[in-house]
This record gives sequence, structure tokens and C-alpha cells, in this order.
Amino acid sequence: MTIGVSTRQTERIGFVLIPSFSMIAFSSAIEPLRLANRCSGRNLYSWRLISEDGAPAFASNAVAVNVDESVTQLRKMHDGLRAFDVVFVCSGIGVERYHNGEILAWLRRIERQGTIIGSLCTGAYVLAQAGLLQGHRCAIHWESLPAFSERFPDIEVSADLYEVDGRRPTCSGGTASLDMMLNLISLQHGAKLATDVSEMCLIDRMREPNDRQRLPLRTRLGIHSPKLIASVEIMEATLGEPIPQAAIARRVGLSRRQLERLFARHLGRSPAQYYLELRLERSRNLLYQTEMPIVDLAMACGFASPSHFSKCYRQMYGKSPRQERSAAV
Repeated sequence: MTIGVSTRQTERIGFVLIPSFSMIAFSSAIEPLRLANRCSGRNLYSWRLISEDGAPAFASNAVAVNVDESVTQLRKMHDGLRAFDVVFVCSGIGVERYHNGEILAWLRRIERQGTIIGSLCTGAYVLAQAGLLQGHRCAIHWESLPAFSERFPDIEVSADLYEVDGRRPTCSGGTASLDMMLNLISLQHGAKLATDVSEMCLIDRMREPNDRQRLPLRTRLGIHSPKLIASVEIMEATLGEPIPQAAIARRVGLSRRQLERLFARHLGRSPAQYYLELRLERSRNLLYQTEMPIVDLAMACGFASPSHFSKCYRQMYGKSPRQERSAAV
């Protein structure tokens, strides 16, 4: 079974809310379903909220959301029966340290029964832990993408807004949940209803799956120099294996001195310093989101030795990598 034209009068959706889940990803997913019911005048979708223990689930913004049942209750109530057509796992920050064997086992069980399993924001971590992403392409929030790739190197992950790979609809979080649900509504009930829902949400365009997650560099950095943008793109693509400044200059058609003047004028720092800051920012995300040894982490971010990495990290953030990791636990 893949996501397509609905064969049910009412599609049954389950949302598993992992502690510190992303509220914007969750609300952006559930509201289009409500609006589809309202715009169509029919009960096209029903939904139930699930937590690990049946207690209210706290989002990363500290707001508590009441749920309908726990995983244990579902297992007892629907033993051998399919309770949902689609289940989405919604998580947020800290998911890389989350592990609940009962939820993982339940997800595997309902998948075998024919339920489509998807994820919102960083929920792909939970699906990967459950072994449900092997052979599937998935999407995850850009901030978590490098750490996810390091932890699950055999899983194909993209920087797209969302992926619908057969029985695995996954999205990068934020308002990308809205785009994925509009796609779901369009596939199941037609483009006209999806357009009506998008207008109710006051959005003028339904984004495609391969639209970018992040703002273009031109907007993000507030710069308009094509050669500077090209230089930064090269740096961002080579954080693990940094290349010499002269090589970057050659690739964009500048001399090394011209490149230095361009960075100084628009970004207020040298190319080498900007490149270093990008690598250290990547390393900080990996420190928080993985359990990689410091030596491996240093190599993954292009540092020749752990000592050099620690020195640069302390200069940038005022503490060593080990202190940073200890403070995050």
C-alpha cells in the first residue's frame, strides 16, 4: 500500500508525540486535516494522539498536549487489528538521545499489519531506530541532517522539504508538515480540495517536495555578489574535507587577494576565518546530536588532530568540546 486515492470513507491518522516534539511541525500537520474536513463538508480524516505512557506530551516550547491513549493501551485494545491507516512520529530537539523500546516494537508491529509509517521534523530518527527506513529515502530538519547521516550512514537522507517514498512519508519539520499534508490531501481527494485548504491557511503556493529547506544564501547572508555566494557554497559543501583558499578562488574566477577583499567587505572576516566558523558550527551540532568520539568528530569536520580542533573550539565558544558535551547531557 502506498499513499494515493483513499479507499476509506474516513482516513485514520495517528500522531505519536515524542517528548520535546516540535509544536510547529505537529500543528502544521494536523490543521490541514481539520480544514480538509471543513472545506469538503465530510469527515475525510480522523486522528488520535499517542504518547509513550498516556500522559500529556510536552512540546519543546513547554506546552502540554493531552493525548488519547498510550502505546500500551493501543497494543491491548487493537491486538491483531489495524487501528490506523497512517501513523506519523513527531519529535524535535534531543531525539538523538531518545529510545523507547515499546514504541519501536509497536511501530514495527503495525507496519507489518499494513499501516503506513511516516515522520515529522526529526521523527526520522525514531523510524531509523525501529529499522523502518532501510531501503527508503527520508527527509529530516537541516540542522539534524549531518548528525543523522553520521549515525545512520546506510540510510538515504535528503535536504528536501519532504519525501514520500512509498510507505514512508517523511518531512523536515516546521511548515514543511503543511506542504506534505497538502500533498497527501491532493493525492487522496484531488487538487481542488488541497487548493481550498491552502487558501484557508493563507498560503499562495503549495511547495514541491524538492523545494529547499533553508533560505537561499543571497537572502540568508544579505549579500548579492555571485562570486561570494559561489565561494560560500563551495565551503559548505566541503566542511569534512576543506580545500585551500587559493583553490576556492580559482573555482570562482578570482585571485586569492580578490577573494580576501570580497569576504572582508561583505562578511567582515577572512575566507579562512569564515570557513573555520562553518566547520566549528557543524562540529557543535554533532557534539549535541551524536555520541561520536571527539577524535572522529574532529576528522568529520576537517581538523587534522583533536588537539587543534579543541583549541579552535575553545577560542570560538569559550569551552572545550568535552565541556560542551558534558553540559548538554
